[in-house]
Amino acid sequence: MATEITMPKLGLTMKVGRIGKWLKKEGDPVKKGEAIAEVLTDKIANVLEAAAEGILLKIAAPVGAQLPVGGLMGYIGAVGENVPDAAGAAPAIETAQPAATAAAPKPAPSSGGKKPRATPVARKLAEQHGVDLSRLAGTGPNGSIVREDVEKFLAQGLPQETPPPAQPEAFEVMPYAGIRQVIGENMLRSWLEIPKVDHHASVDMTELLAARRAINENLPESERVSVTDLLVMLTARALEMKTIFNALMEPDGIKIYRNVHMGVAIALENGLVVPVVRDANKKRLREISAEIKDLAARARENRLTEMDFIGGTFTLTNLGGYRSTEHFTPIINPPQAAILGVGRTKDVPVAVDGEVRIRPIMALSLSHDHRIVDGAPAAEFLGILMRMIEMPSRVLY
Repeated sequence: MATEITMPKLGLTMKVGRIGKWLKKEGDPVKKGEAIAEVLTDKIANVLEAAAEGILLKIAAPVGAQLPVGGLMGYIGAVGENVPDAAGAAPAIETAQPAATAAAPKPAPSSGGKKPRATPVARKLAEQHGVDLSRLAGTGPNGSIVREDVEKFLAQGLPQETPPPAQPEAFEVMPYAGIRQVIGENMLRSWLEIPKVDHHASVDMTELLAARRAINENLPESERVSVTDLLVMLTARALEMKTIFNALMEPDGIKIYRNVHMGVAIALENGLVVPVVRDANKKRLREISAEIKDLAARARENRLTEMDFIGGTFTLTNLGGYRSTEHFTPIINPPQAAILGVGRTKDVPVAVDGEVRIRPIMALSLSHDHRIVDGAPAAEFLGILMRMIEMPSRVLY
């Protein structure tokens, strides 16, 4: 008996999933545990593994179809095995036919190969505009073509000569599906719903970079902490002091959380994911660093689950490693109140105790939902975080 492929429940809150991609075609052999499809929720794209071995007999739900948890996606079974007709193919999507174009006036009949009569002026004008005189009917003496005949032809905008076929443009179509579509839909929702305000600041990284070197000095490379690890810890501590930023806009009101569940943006080859470091305000630096490394490794292997994404209360996205971007305006991850964007660190001449010194300066960008919090508290929060970054010993040791 054929085995049904059904929409899996990828998390406690999941009710509906969408087919992002089929990784096998009808008739392909399938091994148990082999990836056969990509399933999308409102948070992640996840790979669905085959629950049985055999042949992919039928795909009952096409790419893009939304199904409830447990909904029928297809069948796996033996070669030639019958499957229920109810799983029939999805109806074809009607495509719009191009509108009919207005009929062009019929050109004058050909002169049968004879050189048409034309005045010198008409012939010269026709040569200048590439007009085939044999297509014109003359109105001059003895049917000769005069200047007015050529001008009338040109004014009608009639096709003159068949142009050479256009060379096709070279391009590649990237499907708007899978994780790219999940990201796009979430970001569009954020852009349309949230009245966002952006604050930009620059902070001296001298002490934080020195602290990082000291921490990593005797650690193996696999355990060394990154700037992102340090910023996650310091930002979580700053959120403890300014809890209005550790909040979600929910239908029943603004929920302000005591514990900081920090979303950390991780770039992948085909998109971006934001898994969550839970209780970041209560964890030591080495714990945060190990957890971020684990999340990043599983993200690259497509092994994150929905539980790795839910419950975030604030997000940090660090583009500093690319050494190109300074201040930018990150898009808030709804329903969170805010997001912190981190740009590159570069050496800048600054005034220190009346003297010009070269210091490593990092760019910060705080974007917040103005429905939840106003500009003055945002400036205050940035000030708290900047002091922690410039004097990290008070937090790290």
